[in-house]
Amino acid sequence: MTHTSPTSLAITGGYVVPIDGAPIDGGTVLIEEGRITAVGTDLALPADAEVIDATGQWVLPGFVDAHAHLGVHEEGIGPAGGDVNEMTGTNMAAVRAIDAINIDEEGFRDALKGGVTSAVIKPGSGNPIGGQTAAIKTWGGRTVDEQIIKDTVSIKSALGENPKRVYGERKQTPSTRLGIAKVIREAFVAAANYAAKRDHAEEEGKPFERDLTKETLARVLAGELYWDQHTHRHDDIATAIRLAEEFGYKLVVNHGTEGHKIADVLAEKNIPVIYGPMITSRSKVELKDRAMESLAAMAKAGVKVAITTDAPVVPIDFLVHQASFAVKAGLDRETALRALTINPAEILGLDDRVGALRPGLDGDVVVWSGDPLDVYSHVEHTVIGGVPVYSRSGGVVERPTRFAG
Repeated sequence: MTHTSPTSLAITGGYVVPIDGAPIDGGTVLIEEGRITAVGTDLALPADAEVIDATGQWVLPGFVDAHAHLGVHEEGIGPAGGDVNEMTGTNMAAVRAIDAINIDEEGFRDALKGGVTSAVIKPGSGNPIGGQTAAIKTWGGRTVDEQIIKDTVSIKSALGENPKRVYGERKQTPSTRLGIAKVIREAFVAAANYAAKRDHAEEEGKPFERDLTKETLARVLAGELYWDQHTHRHDDIATAIRLAEEFGYKLVVNHGTEGHKIADVLAEKNIPVIYGPMITSRSKVELKDRAMESLAAMAKAGVKVAITTDAPVVPIDFLVHQASFAVKAGLDRETALRALTINPAEILGLDDRVGALRPGLDGDVVVWSGDPLDVYSHVEHTVIGGVPVYSRSGGVVERPTRFAG
């Protein structure tokens, strides 16, 4: 399937669910030059607008998976696609996910079929400090750089069994939870000292030798980057909170398997949780209390929640199914849809671009055959930046190619 980029695209006649506003029956979403310009009824359309007729169908913003490993942990090709963990050192704050993302990985095509138009790609959880994440669109560029929403969103960090196992097997620090917290504390102290010396050198007009690792963590301390904390057990979540309060950075709990046990604490401290993956076995001790009901319990306590597949742990096109299961387990339907769209965008500071159908945001729109939380519904059309990139009848569009001359 091939497609050229339309100047204007109108998705008409559908049941429009903007997420941050009331649904509009028989509504239209108008996209011009890649951005949403109007949402409503009886809109005047440009004469050259391409039209997608969504009559009898549901129209929603593209879903956002706030924790995925697409392109860095490639499926089906073995070790050659394994670039998710740089485990040659405990503090890998300087490594960047963007440098390892293969946008031709099959998971990106799956994302389009599942209505996922944005994903935050993260390093793995083998290290106490794993590296920088990147928010990208799931299709549309010749290179990953042309799909970037934000090239560095956060720093991935891990507490608990994963780094404990990796370094414990090597008989080196950290082999315990004590050691993991120590590594993170020492890294932030070094970064704070570095920032103070750098700022002093700038004031004095003196040269200063850059350190990419410390400079990155200084950005976390300055509030420029989020701290994405892989953590499952409630005691590890408490450690994550303790460290965040000690150093004053913006904490986002990732996974949060036992978050329901301290949901009131998370709510009181306004700490969001990117929850999941949900369709998994209890494959390690940290997951023994995994339950679909946990997400509903946190949401009811007032925690802002998002849902993740942790792809490829769960296929990324199953993101919506996890939301359906969560509703079955007690999660409010509106919260479930927000957990797929505006919540992950707000949690990681991407809501000026994605997460809702609102004038000024990117034209990332998905047309569903019916209610997306109904297991029988499927994606009819996926649009990214005003460009139709997938249809059920035509498949995925080819990537853009330009030739000189």
